[in-house]
Amino acid sequence: MGTEERARHWRFDELPGVDLLHARYIRKIFPLHTHETFVIAAITEGVEAFRHRNELVQAGTGQLALVNPDTPHTGHAGIPEGWTYRTLYPAAALINEIAAEISTLRGPVGFTSPVADDPYAAVLVTGVHTAAEQGNALAADSLLRLAVARLLRAHGGNLPDRPRRSAGTGNALRARAVLEERMAEPPSLERLATELGTSPFALLRAFKATYGMPPHTWLTDARVRRASCLLDAGTAPAEAAAAVGFTDQSHLSRHFSRIVGVPPGAYRRERARTYKTTDVPPS
Repeated sequence: MGTEERARHWRFDELPGVDLLHARYIRKIFPLHTHETFVIAAITEGVEAFRHRNELVQAGTGQLALVNPDTPHTGHAGIPEGWTYRTLYPAAALINEIAAEISTLRGPVGFTSPVADDPYAAVLVTGVHTAAEQGNALAADSLLRLAVARLLRAHGGNLPDRPRRSAGTGNALRARAVLEERMAEPPSLERLATELGTSPFALLRAFKATYGMPPHTWLTDARVRRASCLLDAGTAPAEAAAAVGFTDQSHLSRHFSRIVGVPPGAYRRERARTYKTTDVPPS
């Protein structure tokens, strides 16, 4: 499989609502993080291991890693040789739209298992990438819908209802709102707990129970998400870093690369390009 790591995170203009990542990782370690989108990753070589909720799972060649939006997970090589994958990040609205067409599932839907042993679905996902790279919008969109439909039929279901709201859950929701509003200059845990009328340890427990990670980890994840939106809009990495509360561009780059898989500069350069049916992006 080679010994060099490489990654490309991009969009195909004719496939709205979907990000694509084609990567080869060996030493890469993704920290605990979430996505606003779904993750559908077809492993083409090697093995990826990742912690999904409280379970450590592995996806090997011909299998798919499946992660629902806002679900904490990690990622690292499952074997010394690492792994190569082609990943789709479709928006939840697109998944729900497809589910409404091909099933009786209604409301928020998602995947019920983090790993699917379905080589044909993996081929379909790879085909989406290939078609997008060739500028073939009809094929890319068709293969995407076929892949999602197949996976939903075999591994899909309604997402579980949120647990009944408690005082701790309410404090966690309020804490998240404060951190989102004051992302660039967040309060200390003690001050945040005082503002919410609770104790630091009680807030820590409630926040982790609600979001699967402590507030400081969630804040780093949220900063990277917001920075990616700013980069999408053409903001320079240094300006994006300052806007979300990172100390400087290198601070943003370190966390962005760890969570997204590519540096913010490379991410922004891809966003500056638009690929239509007449364009063939570089391989």
